[in-house]
Amino acid sequence: MDAADAVEVAPAPAPRSPTADRSSPKVARRRDELADAALTTLADLGYARTSLREIAANTDFSHGVLHYYFDDRLDLITHAVRRYNAVCVHRYDHVLAGAATAEQLLEGFSDALASTARAEAAQHRLWYDVRSQAMVEPALRADVLEIDATLSAMVWAVVARYAELSGTSPALGPDAVYACVDGAFQLGLLRHLCGDADAVDDLVTAVRALVPRLVSPAGPHLPAQPGR
Repeated sequence: MDAADAVEVAPAPAPRSPTADRSSPKVARRRDELADAALTTLADLGYARTSLREIAANTDFSHGVLHYYFDDRLDLITHAVRRYNAVCVHRYDHVLAGAATAEQLLEGFSDALASTARAEAAQHRLWYDVRSQAMVEPALRADVLEIDATLSAMVWAVVARYAELSGTSPALGPDAVYACVDGAFQLGLLRHLCGDADAVDDLVTAVRALVPRLVSPAGPHLPAQPGR
């Protein structure tokens, strides 16, 4: 993408909607619909190669429609990633609710991670792409931190419940627990994207070995939710 393509210019026939309209339920629903529909294209192209024009060229929506509902590509990308992660974090609710033992919880959690790594690798790749870009793109940081906080809370809920079922306590705080589990998942995802046939199975093995090491019989009683 050259410099010209990176600049988003709103076509005259379709000016952007006023910021006040963002609170309208109708506008909010339309933004959600457009972001959900564009997610596949965003995931395939990645952050660096994505512009509103490129998204329009690969979807059924015109550049003018996208620019009417979104300020720029950052607005669309962050909205789409937020929407995806909001759904993703709740995929583990049934694991938490249905596990009667620590072993069942660990098996269900690791299997769910493996399933999403296989089925939605591109969407997760987009998330890690955007999170990395936040290191150098200030406009992304607030959104990335908020999304990360929801993912951290999900992981902490699993580990805290595992500790409860196993009669132990978390040995690390929420941020450290999240870093450990997320690091294992990111490495497994990268290997999977590189074509390693054993990557996802190794991820399951790694998580099942890791989580028991994140709790301790003598560990301190830490807060039930991440403190941010």
